[in-house]
Amino acid sequence: MLLDLSDSYVERNRSSDKKLSTLRGRTVINLFFENSTRTRTSFELAGKRLGADVINMQVSTSSVSKGETLIDTAVTLNAMHLDALVVRHPDSGAVSLLAEKVNCAVINGGDGSHEHPTQALLDALTIRRRKGRLSGLRVAICGDVLHSRVARSNIHLLNIMGAHVRVVAPKTLIPSGIERLGVEVFHDMRAGLKDCDIVMMLRVQTERMQGNFIPSIREFFHFFGLDYAKLEMAKPDALIMHPGPMNRGVEIDSDVADDVERSVIREQVEMGVAVRMAVLEVLTRTEGG
Repeated sequence: MLLDLSDSYVERNRSSDKKLSTLRGRTVINLFFENSTRTRTSFELAGKRLGADVINMQVSTSSVSKGETLIDTAVTLNAMHLDALVVRHPDSGAVSLLAEKVNCAVINGGDGSHEHPTQALLDALTIRRRKGRLSGLRVAICGDVLHSRVARSNIHLLNIMGAHVRVVAPKTLIPSGIERLGVEVFHDMRAGLKDCDIVMMLRVQTERMQGNFIPSIREFFHFFGLDYAKLEMAKPDALIMHPGPMNRGVEIDSDVADDVERSVIREQVEMGVAVRMAVLEVLTRTEGG
């Protein structure tokens, strides 16, 4: 199981001898069409700790920015005989298209507002290590659900693992028909957080908003930003999560984000390297067959 393998890598990453030769001789390319510090860096670190040759392709300076299509890019990459390709792209479905055209493992590092699978895996690992389980936990995913690939991937994974998922947001930031994914919908933060074990905040993605989704940042924080007053509705030992980067004072109060007892935001970053090591190992091992 991916989470079990990830667990073993957490302990390895905390040791003085972090370098392995599991993927020695394998080549991994990070192809990021969107800026990302956490995801790209953790994939790079994961590949290098497994002994792979890791190359970061800067799309802004590549042929793609000069008009090369995704198909052209795939043909070029195939000629390089890669073993794994990590892709982040602003368009939903772009990663799937590339996966059909290249002869190597393709890992989704986030595509548009669609999915971010490794973020959901690292969130699940963080929760499981703190709570000992995922099944039966009540998880509230709060904020800009409409534009969040993190929310979608977490909903799918948490439901599969037996958690009870709620989404909490203003009506303008809830996707139409999201109830079909097996979640409870709340438009009131206090009601949505009541008796929750996990409070997962989402970044307000103003760059994806075409129109007036929220009246103002100040009003959004008043009604939907996480502060201690709203957090009182959750269980006393509820964990606070955020995929980053955080907009402090918009979706989360700084004191809450930095709460050493309840915030696991820094742990999420640590778990990201371990999870991406596990994903790279399993997929390249399968490809190498």
